[in-house]
Amino acid sequence: MTPTPEDLAGAVLTIDLVALKDNWRRLNTRAGKAECGAAVKGNAYGLGIEPVARALSEAGCRSFFVARPKEGEELRGLLPDATIYILDGLFAGQAEFYAKLNLCPALISIEEAREWAAFGRVYGRKLPCAIHVDTGINRLGFSMPEFDALLADQFIMDGLNVTLLMSHLACADDPPHPLNQRQREAFATVRTKLPGVAASLANSSGVFLGDGFTHDLVRPGIALYGGNPTQNVANPMLPVAILEGAVMQLRNVAADDTVGYGATWKADRQTRIAILGAGYKDGVPRALSSREPHGPAQVFINGRRCPVIGRVSMDMMGIDITDLPEGTVKRGTRAEILGRHIGIDEAASWAGTISYELLTRLGSRYARLYTGLESDSPA
Repeated sequence: MTPTPEDLAGAVLTIDLVALKDNWRRLNTRAGKAECGAAVKGNAYGLGIEPVARALSEAGCRSFFVARPKEGEELRGLLPDATIYILDGLFAGQAEFYAKLNLCPALISIEEAREWAAFGRVYGRKLPCAIHVDTGINRLGFSMPEFDALLADQFIMDGLNVTLLMSHLACADDPPHPLNQRQREAFATVRTKLPGVAASLANSSGVFLGDGFTHDLVRPGIALYGGNPTQNVANPMLPVAILEGAVMQLRNVAADDTVGYGATWKADRQTRIAILGAGYKDGVPRALSSREPHGPAQVFINGRRCPVIGRVSMDMMGIDITDLPEGTVKRGTRAEILGRHIGIDEAASWAGTISYELLTRLGSRYARLYTGLESDSPA
């Protein structure tokens, strides 16, 4: 019998594209009259640009956001008719690359705007672009004085086809933070200076801040992939990534014996443990390692949460299965590390990080399974 990829992998990563599409539809509904786009940068947050982009397109998404022009090139090959914005702007000397692929740079400086307008004149038409104005996060984008200077330069503006005016929220995941309202008000001022152009401010969490933030186009990212866009509220999104590690070995550990490198975890009782075939090479954070007898990091196996024990190493990790009925866990049994019972935000908090980093660091050694893509269904 020919083995399947999951037979030969220590861990399996299942990407639920039905849940992904459902999440996009939920966000689309939440956005009201605004168009719902999708941020698919970073290889769709680590989950695979090709199946994710195709699934989102099937759901009805038409506007996509990536960070780098090479990501835009790959996406254009998948979705010939999509609108694709490059969030990192216009890379120096690469206007022709963008134009040939119909990629829209989110211009962040007068230098970029000048280069894009000049190339458009050579190319024979005004090329589409977004203008990104910084309203308080102080990363990319025109400052307010720079934006005013751009608008005053009629020669540059006459060479641009501005299809979107955008900014980026710094604290949308913290609704009471005063910077949210300051950015909303600053962006409202920006819009008055370039009327008639579609506007975009809301990211995942921004969609949940209300009508004053959604404008014409929202661009969720982490919420599409199952991350919680709300604070101190039950996650309104469905889990998309399900990571399971297979049990490689079972063993009994006596009280006071240690498990793993550095002997950092000591059994406080006679303990049954399972060793899973997933480690930090696969993107399981080493910070999930536990010194405590009962957590805090956990996995879900045979209907119950069990604590991670000892250090997560390159290829494996240990869990305490003492409280499961004996004989219910066997070699090859899978334990959920992330998914429907262990949310990505919860796991990230155990590791002292955020769901974005956890997803984007998922490795390539897993057997990856994609479910729910209509275009893969038999005719």
